[in-house]
Amino acid sequence: MKLITGQFNDSFPPVMDGVANVTKNYAYWLNKNDDTSYVVTPSFPGYIDVEEFQVLRYLSLPLVVRPPYRVGLPKLDFSIKKRVNNIPFNLVHAHSPFSSGQLALSLARKRGIPIVATFHSKFYDDFKEAVKIDLLARLGVKNVIRFFNSVDHVWTVSQSAVETLRDYGFKGKVDVVYNGTDFVPINDPKKSIELSNKYLKVKPEELVFLYVGQQVWQKNLKMLLHSLQCLKQMGVEFKMIFVGKGYAEPDLKQLVNELNIEKNVQFMGMITDRELLKGIFHRANVFLFPSLYDTGGIVVQEAAAMGCPSVVIEGSSVAEQIENNYNGYLTKNDPEIYAKKIFEVTSDMSKLAQIGENAQHTISENWETIVNQVKDRYIEIIRFHSKNR
Repeated sequence: MKLITGQFNDSFPPVMDGVANVTKNYAYWLNKNDDTSYVVTPSFPGYIDVEEFQVLRYLSLPLVVRPPYRVGLPKLDFSIKKRVNNIPFNLVHAHSPFSSGQLALSLARKRGIPIVATFHSKFYDDFKEAVKIDLLARLGVKNVIRFFNSVDHVWTVSQSAVETLRDYGFKGKVDVVYNGTDFVPINDPKKSIELSNKYLKVKPEELVFLYVGQQVWQKNLKMLLHSLQCLKQMGVEFKMIFVGKGYAEPDLKQLVNELNIEKNVQFMGMITDRELLKGIFHRANVFLFPSLYDTGGIVVQEAAAMGCPSVVIEGSSVAEQIENNYNGYLTKNDPEIYAKKIFEVTSDMSKLAQIGENAQHTISENWETIVNQVKDRYIEIIRFHSKNR
């Protein structure tokens, strides 16, 4: 069965985050395997899409409280309504409950086609950071749950994310569909490491830690920086590489200076070159990802695919795939304890390398396999919907 589907999301390149990564890979692999999938997303001034599939953009404005994100205004964009109305979708998939999700829901109800929605984010944390008032944050969550109650099928990316949805008040059926990675083994590891050392300006023998992701407080980065200070006080020499952008970046840099670790920390900004990013993951000795906010943690899979083990917080969503001291490391959400764990795992580099190999074989799953499974689920949903109309 050949499918025509729409992937609706409020973030997409050049705005890159985990959900944009999922959206992009769903569309890419569905099209690669002879189906047709469109991405529908807010416009980004000056950016020209270069994807191998069609990206449909609609009117947007800057989201002042969360640059570089955009606020989509599809209701004011008559051209997007005309364009999506001319596409014979079998199913639409909303990866956001906001402007793109509302557009997908409206289209699904108008056409009588099924709509799937994936719960990707801990929205309460986002709302609380933006508005600072608990009551308003909870009202925001209430609206999010109203959206998920309106769709036909709800998916999420981890078991713990199901619990978050329940905590938010959602009582319906939830299916877990895990994320994947587009990283495959590097053809020339030695050359890749040399290029990464040159790009990062680090010596071959230097201990390199890596964080890739949004630079926002929700990611627990303050704790991470304090743990790095503890590590330095323990006499460990290292380079910590931060890749990504976000509203907290200026304050993070200021905190780095206050903690006197500026010689140990490098902010590389956003890296969109996937081959370069693969090389950096491959060069890093340990991936440090203390987030309690993420529901899926694609970057942990990306690190694993490159043989780089992760240190994460026990009980977090990203900890679901990690068996402590086998394919990664679990520790407490405490700067000193986190630092001691890093010290411990880097004291035996041969064992660290073995943990990285285990991670590569047990954690990473390629997107092609994941999306083939997604297609099978889509077909089941379409057939079920047709029988019960």
